[in-house]
Amino acid sequence: MKGNVLFVLATPIGNLGDITNRALEVLKEVDSVVAEDTRVTAKLLARYAIKKPLLSLRARSPRAAFERVAMLVASGKSVAYVTDAGTPGISDPGGLLVQLVRERCGEGAIVPIPGPSALTAALSVSGLPFSEFLFVGFLPHKKGRQKKLDQALASGYALVCYESPHRIQKLFLELVDKAPDRHAVIARELTKLYEQVAVGSVRELSERIGHDIPVRGEFVVVLSAC
Repeated sequence: MKGNVLFVLATPIGNLGDITNRALEVLKEVDSVVAEDTRVTAKLLARYAIKKPLLSLRARSPRAAFERVAMLVASGKSVAYVTDAGTPGISDPGGLLVQLVRERCGEGAIVPIPGPSALTAALSVSGLPFSEFLFVGFLPHKKGRQKKLDQALASGYALVCYESPHRIQKLFLELVDKAPDRHAVIARELTKLYEQVAVGSVRELSERIGHDIPVRGEFVVVLSAC
């Protein structure tokens, strides 16, 4: 495998069998793997008997850590960048790493290895027509949350966001107040053992959360256009 390349590589969002053949080939051949959580990635590599040096790179890592990875690629190494789950660059610090590597090594140094994504997986089973939508990632915990949510709801587009189990009830209480009759989808634990896709109005789903929709796992929330 040639060097001076950063592979932006998608990993499974739950079921480890969802990784692509191409992704496995790249992981076997690169010089090192940069991971959001090396413990999570180590389990994936062990599943497929792949042994590679693992470097940690998190959202809160200092800029110097990103610079070190960029310099590693610039020195002639091939590096795979992965997050804990899904396609890098969505609600994670992948954008900064890609920018730094591109600045040092040129446009050809960035190679996407596509694969699983919670965003597209949820949309595909929503049952809603999507030619366009607004993705807002994780809403702010506190400061600016209501403003961002109001702007998203007023955009005229279907809305997609991620939410943690700690705030899913809070989100739907907010939505009941702002858009109770909008059609909604909650996709929970996608591709995992307790996968669940629940459909109904915002008000209906709000009443189900904590009952037949457990407050556990990772959530993708989809709202129809207004």
